[in-house]
Amino acid sequence: METNAPTVRRSLATEAVHAGREDLAGLGLHAPPLDLSTTYPSYDSRAEAARIDEFATTGARPEGPPVYARLDNPTTARFETALARLEGTESAVAFASGMAALSACLLVRGMQGLRHVVAVRPLYGCSDHLLTSGLLGTEVTWVDPAGIADAIRPDTGLVMIESPANPTLAEIDLRAAAHSCGEVPLLVDNTFATPVLQRPAESGARLVLHSATKYLGGHGDVLGGVVACDEEFARQLRQVRFATGGVLHPLAAYLLLRGLSTLPVRVRAASASAAELARRLEADPRVLRVHYPRIGGAMVAFETAGDPHEVIASVRLVTPAVSLGSVDTLIQHPASISHRIVAEGDRHASGVSDRLLRMSVGLEDVDDLWADLDQALDRATSPAAELTAVSAVGAVGAVSAGYGAARAEARTAAGS
Repeated sequence: METNAPTVRRSLATEAVHAGREDLAGLGLHAPPLDLSTTYPSYDSRAEAARIDEFATTGARPEGPPVYARLDNPTTARFETALARLEGTESAVAFASGMAALSACLLVRGMQGLRHVVAVRPLYGCSDHLLTSGLLGTEVTWVDPAGIADAIRPDTGLVMIESPANPTLAEIDLRAAAHSCGEVPLLVDNTFATPVLQRPAESGARLVLHSATKYLGGHGDVLGGVVACDEEFARQLRQVRFATGGVLHPLAAYLLLRGLSTLPVRVRAASASAAELARRLEADPRVLRVHYPRIGGAMVAFETAGDPHEVIASVRLVTPAVSLGSVDTLIQHPASISHRIVAEGDRHASGVSDRLLRMSVGLEDVDDLWADLDQALDRATSPAAELTAVSAVGAVGAVSAGYGAARAEARTAAGS
């Protein structure tokens, strides 16, 4: 699918609405069409053979209609075009999930004998596990951002970072990281920030990864992943996608394209509420520490003085569920769910404490959200909950004065 690219640079809000749709008026359409075909008829088998040979050689999208849905799909191509424009890259390649997208990146480099990865913790728990397990033949060296350059070897295929990081919201200087990579491609997981808050390619990242399931979809009803990158790398990703079958379903692509149109509005509205909740949590003696990135965004993480499991059990408006980026607010305990697969020592070393809760703020009224958190924190700091917390995660005390002392101690240890 080819669309008419704009002749002038447009704002992000305009691109979000129009990218991937420029040809619709000429087609006599207003909404993008949904193509669910798995195969496409052709009476010229010689021409089909030539197109397949061309794809096998170059990885470029075939001219004309697709041959087979695993090779290309017009609806998916519209979403890819739109996301590439939002991230400011030449191309984008969509996959069935964020993990399928990351796997394809590792396979592209692995096929070239570049199986070593340099990575900075924390990452999303399953990304951490995929690298650590060596499931795809990778070897990983974990470093602090300052150690990236020294860790690079002749067989290093990628440097991977996530900023803001999942779940601590730690931030990394993307431009400095890209400089440290030299000629090695920098892969940045931009799921939390989205192109509304940052565009890593402008800071030197070659690959920009999204779990499209999150903010790009935005409604908790679609699974997908996407890599925004230059066309050279995109061609290799398309070949891996065709061979491994990690394709994005066209209905998912349709929903993701629709989700992009409201992405700037949703992210900015949710970010305003998140910043206010972070401010209230910061002033609350029932909270030891608040994590909220300088860049802003709709994610807030905080460490409780009371039992974090009781907070999860007590919310009523906020949804206690894994994932993020939906229109409704979600909260989860990373050490139990999203980062459970990461070894306990590695979790703690990267700042993922057993008291940490991660909250994805949605579009509800901020006062209603605070009322729900307020009553949940009260329950978590009740005497009964505190007794449970003492044995479960080493609570620091049961009385209000104890919360204040523990909070001060946590701040001193963190250097804040």
